[in-house]
Amino acid sequence: MTSILIYKALHVFFMVAWFAGIFYLPRLFVYHAENQSHDCDATFKVMERRLLYFVTPFALLTLVFGLLLIYSYGRAWFSVSSWLHYKLLLVTLLYAYHAYCFKLLADFKHNRNQRSPRFYRVFNELPVLILLAVVLLAYLKPI
Repeated sequence: MTSILIYKALHVFFMVAWFAGIFYLPRLFVYHAENQSHDCDATFKVMERRLLYFVTPFALLTLVFGLLLIYSYGRAWFSVSSWLHYKLLLVTLLYAYHAYCFKLLADFKHNRNQRSPRFYRVFNELPVLILLAVVLLAYLKPI
């Protein structure tokens, strides 16, 4: 078994674990924004914080194993893989999305949320669309 296959398997595993949280966290934000109960408010704050901090290491390990893959394939491969450049641009957007979740978490923590449940519903769909594009690029390598 080559190291590239191990890196690839771990990259995909950690990406799936990361996305489980990235798909669910904004859904919690929807419910939290709709919430009127102080007791539920405290529960949502705990759930959101724990989930975001739980999946953040998965995001970092996804990055580590992705970079190891690129390094293992080599500079020549990287320079001719245009599809990968687009994928990396989209992945950068996903990491920005993840970072923005920390800002939203802080807003809820300090009772400063100004966003509607509708905003969070739309926000929840963004990583799905980006992930679809990333998967298509990674498997079809169209460019």
